Amino acid sequence: MAAMITQELRKGWEFKQADGEEWLPVARVPTNVHLDLMDNKKIEDPFLGFNELKCEWVGYKDWVYRVALPSIPTADLGTKHVLALDGLDTYATVKLNGHTILSSDNMFVMHRVDVSDKLSSSGENALEIYFKAALPESQRIKASHPEHKWVGFNGDMARLAVRKAQYHYGWDWGPVLLTCGPWRAVRLETYQARVEDVRVDYEVDASFKMVSGSITATIEGAAAERVDFCATLGEKEVFKGTAEVDKHGKATVEFHINEPKLWYPHGYGEQTLYDVTASVRSGDKHLHLVKKRTGFRKGELIQEPDEIGKSFYFRFNGIDVFCGGSDWIPADSFTPRITETKYRRWIETMVDGHQLMIRVWGGGIWEEDIFYDLCDEMGILVWQDFMFGCGNYPAYPEILKSIEEECVCQTKRLRHHPSLAIYAGNNEDYQVQEQTGLTYDYEDKDPQSWLKTNFPARYIYEKLLPDVVAAHSPHVPYHPGSPWGDGKVSSDTTVGDMHQWNVWHGTQEKYQIFDKLGGRFNSEFGMEGFPHLETVKYYVTDPTQLYAQSHMIDFHNKADGHERRIATYLVENFRTQTDLAKFIHLTQLSQAEALMFGYRGWRQQWGQKRHCGGALVWQLNDCWPVTSWAIIDYFLRKKPAYYAMRRVLAPIAVAVKRAHHDWSVVHARPAKTSDYECWVASGKTSEVVATVELRYISIATGREIKEKILKKDLTIAPNGTTEILTGAIDNTTEEPHVLAARIWVDGELVSRDCDWPQPLKYLDFEDRGVEVVSTGGRLIHVKAAKPTKGLVFEEREGVLVEDSALDVVPGDEQIIKVRGLGPEEKELGWTYLGAP
Repeated sequence: MAAMITQELRKGWEFKQADGEEWLPVARVPTNVHLDLMDNKKIEDPFLGFNELKCEWVGYKDWVYRVALPSIPTADLGTKHVLALDGLDTYATVKLNGHTILSSDNMFVMHRVDVSDKLSSSGENALEIYFKAALPESQRIKASHPEHKWVGFNGDMARLAVRKAQYHYGWDWGPVLLTCGPWRAVRLETYQARVEDVRVDYEVDASFKMVSGSITATIEGAAAERVDFCATLGEKEVFKGTAEVDKHGKATVEFHINEPKLWYPHGYGEQTLYDVTASVRSGDKHLHLVKKRTGFRKGELIQEPDEIGKSFYFRFNGIDVFCGGSDWIPADSFTPRITETKYRRWIETMVDGHQLMIRVWGGGIWEEDIFYDLCDEMGILVWQDFMFGCGNYPAYPEILKSIEEECVCQTKRLRHHPSLAIYAGNNEDYQVQEQTGLTYDYEDKDPQSWLKTNFPARYIYEKLLPDVVAAHSPHVPYHPGSPWGDGKVSSDTTVGDMHQWNVWHGTQEKYQIFDKLGGRFNSEFGMEGFPHLETVKYYVTDPTQLYAQSHMIDFHNKADGHERRIATYLVENFRTQTDLAKFIHLTQLSQAEALMFGYRGWRQQWGQKRHCGGALVWQLNDCWPVTSWAIIDYFLRKKPAYYAMRRVLAPIAVAVKRAHHDWSVVHARPAKTSDYECWVASGKTSEVVATVELRYISIATGREIKEKILKKDLTIAPNGTTEILTGAIDNTTEEPHVLAARIWVDGELVSRDCDWPQPLKYLDFEDRGVEVVSTGGRLIHVKAAKPTKGLVFEEREGVLVEDSALDVVPGDEQIIKVRGLGPEEKELGWTYLGAP
């Protein structure tokens, strides 16, 4: 009797167009067809120029992959040979030695096929996978269901008929690239018994001093007799037990851990992870072992009636946490090439940026294991959408069966991750229901009746998915959709979460009032900003197209009406520029300012009786080089908005803000007076003592127009906001000036904020007297003789700048740490608003 043998089938594959003759080599599996076509120089990189259009044909063709299986080890009676296919994209027929062994139509289902009696013990075993083109097949299925109302936002509505990453059909930030292929691992496993699954159910007691629960192993194979369980913390064994395998293939042990080290989101405690192992044995023979790295924590979604409506925020181990963070889309249109290193860099940007939560958006993919492992390791909370986005999904019996199989499979895969904070049923499908007038009677509580309406997907979100979560991941809260709140209209600001798109989309409000537009939890909002010039130059393959309104640059912005929306926010706020580099800088400042106004105000509301529980910007990242709402572009180049968010989400952040006066609806008449307020937001769990300073500095001269205010020995409230002072500006007698605030804790300057008269276009930014001096490639010293707006450093590969998009005032030199810039290397370039 032998231990399990696993052979991953990475190499030796070939592929071809189904109606062609030429077999071409495949560099590696996992893969998809576009990567293999690029490797074989059959298509040009679709990320460059207009090449996306040149390779549309790929999505209309069928493709075939094949590989010779490795030699089959000699095995005893009772040994199984199983093909494990972790992901087939999407309509796939799998053949072994010419015999069909599997048909799949869901790229998110992990398949296992027993091929023990289908393998040839002598000679070659040929594995072949036929991938049918997803677009025409999904269109055929759509046409076969005329009873359904196929409506939604983004892409061909045939996407609603197929369990495939929806963004492949094109989105308002991504190209139309309909992939296929073995997009996750393919393995040949040989065993007599294996641990199919390890489930840890537990409770943290009210004192947080005890964890109690059970560990259950599900075992496959008649040879299994018992399972040895173990839990370790580093080298220390904290639990050990053994259980017999019962007739249902289950083995369960109870466990208790006294004085456990709990898992916390970063900034609130340690990210303690325990290794839980289950080893199946027969007699004294070890046959297979599975290890799960998990953490123990009590995570809660607090939804309680209050004076506004109903709260929506998260509590971990008894600590309320404000979830400032980002929405996440797949980091590439071709996900098999996202490396572990790249995933790590992405999650590190969140930790470095004081972001606490990432939302895995429902039009992408169930992410790779490494993504969730890194969130566990670094303390990033995960809001996990189910894979439904922006549409009225059908709910006929066959697709419901596929959806349930997918979601059981994925929730079982993910349930051990302590970072998993919430499941949400979909992205914006209830908004589709509202905007297209589909039937939704919240008072009707009969799930079977929902299937008979023209919004049958309600059955998925309010029956099927909550049942799956309750059965397989009961420690994670479930929320029917994003946005959603107790069946009310999705724009309701008193309950649930909301997507606030009346800045940019919708009514195109001024971004200065972003915080006034928010709800109990703002799970989407955003502002577009161009990527850096180097990224634009990468995809603009024709140098004559390097101007702000060129066809090629517009082609790399998929947002509806982006030209007029970008122009609106620029012309309202800035003196417009046509030079490409200056235009890019203005769009980036517009984005940075918008997100700052949103996050700063919503974090203040957190301290006001948990009015706002969190805010997730749309979006952290891109899937290709593009102008979008991302705060970091495809190449991991941070936009100024990233740094603006980082400052307002800092553990302790001072804030100063004058009241908004809408200049555009009152004949551009200035307000006679402007009230202002200064406050401090703290994410610390205990009080701190601080000194806060507020200065009033002339924009024209750089001199202080009146005596500064200095408040010492202030007690800053924990996990909330502390009001410092209020005042009024007399705009008739006082010249235009900035309000410059700073805060010191234990003698260390920890935060700055600077409030400017709006709009910035009315201000003269010439002759700022800016000095930028680099010392040894490790520090950059920044000074200004007059208030300076939006000083942005070049983003260079391998160089990390601690801060950027700075507001600089006289008498306050800022010293910026730099990593990765050698003393002999060229200094980083920089610019600011109004720079020559």
